[in-house]
Amino acid sequence: MAEFKVVVADPDAGETYQRDVDGQDANRFLGRSLSEEVDGGAVGLDGFTLEITGGSDETGRPMRADVPGTSLKEILLDGGVGFEPTTDGERKRVTVRGAEIDDDIAQVNVAVTDGEGDVAAAFGEGDEADEDAE
Repeated sequence: MAEFKVVVADPDAGETYQRDVDGQDANRFLGRSLSEEVDGGAVGLDGFTLEITGGSDETGRPMRADVPGTSLKEILLDGGVGFEPTTDGERKRVTVRGAEIDDDIAQVNVAVTDGEGDVAAAFGEGDEADEDAE
């Protein structure tokens, strides 16, 4: 059974929120690739649309959009996802994960692309949650 930590970015507010998903909600992500859109109901954001922007497996290897499938691949990088060079011209062979989500993925990064309402309130944070806490 699939289980992920989903990190939801709200670009309008500049905030991120985390939610653990498993079971049927996690199955909504299986087989999807980077830059695909998913219904926000999987993480408790009914009425929102989420775009898959990245992720990593249980060992921390990042997903790359230019690597097809779900497998691991060693590629020579001069920058970008998976490697940040410290000097000009530096290159490095790095193991990365493919762009498709499977059971080996531990964290999925998504961004809110469409929907109306308060994302913070759906995660129990924000103005409404602050009033309830008092």
